[in-house]
Amino acid sequence: MSRRARFLVSSRVLDWSSPQPVVRSNAQIDVRHLVQAGGGGGGTRAGGGGGGGGAIESFLAATPGVALTVTVGGGGSGAPNTPNTASGTKGSDSVFSSITAEGGGAGGGATVAGASGGSGGGPGNSSTTIGTGVVRQGGNSGAGDASGGGGGGGTSGNGATSTVSTGGTAGAGGAAYSSSVTGTAVARGGGGGGGTSTGNTAGTASGGGGAGGVGGGAGTGGSANTGGGGGGGGSGTPNGAGGSGGSGVVILSVPEFNFATFSVGVTQTSTVASGRRVYTVTAAGVSDTVTFF
Repeated sequence: MSRRARFLVSSRVLDWSSPQPVVRSNAQIDVRHLVQAGGGGGGTRAGGGGGGGGAIESFLAATPGVALTVTVGGGGSGAPNTPNTASGTKGSDSVFSSITAEGGGAGGGATVAGASGGSGGGPGNSSTTIGTGVVRQGGNSGAGDASGGGGGGGTSGNGATSTVSTGGTAGAGGAAYSSSVTGTAVARGGGGGGGTSTGNTAGTASGGGGAGGVGGGAGTGGSANTGGGGGGGGSGTPNGAGGSGGSGVVILSVPEFNFATFSVGVTQTSTVASGRRVYTVTAAGVSDTVTFF
């Protein structure tokens, strides 16, 4: 048989015209992806919890050899403990190709409304104006009451309203979205819990979100690379600072016989499981790229 014979194998062509076979793709590559944005920071003085970063899980047909944008959003900063109305900041967006997950909304300080974002940030105590989430990315926050902040929204549920004034707790953070894109189910993007005053119970959190603080206690920060919202700071003398939001992550899964290369600014790890090669990107700037082969 001629050394120039060509064989079609699994949608790829082996070219025997060179001394060693060269694999040439003639089909687009199936890329399963999770794009998780950074979480919002919590507010101070019985502040609202930060919203979880928005999350998008889907499929993309990538053209071999074409560079695509990849960016991992950082978490928003938690509020300082003064002034009383200090709010957190919004989380940053995460991007893959044309897909953008929006950063989580900031938690409000005392009397300050929650901010919108991928998931909405919770308002501080004495504010009932919730932060709204982006449809199909995250939920809304809960409301505050006279003594507690509202829980930040999560990627799979709304934050809870504070019930401290009626003997309950500050608002719990909203539920996180559980994805199995890596081959193992992991919940990310939980909302931050609301803060409260001494003698009361702060809002809880899960899925990478941070719990609220009590009295002079600070809110807990969201976990790195989960996009969890930061917890609201407590109300005391002095007040507790808000917790910072957790950074986001971009996870890319391709068939095992495909692979990816990244620009120099990217931090990533890779594993192979169940016939898929999975790349977990934990840091990437706005000018970074990924290319599939």
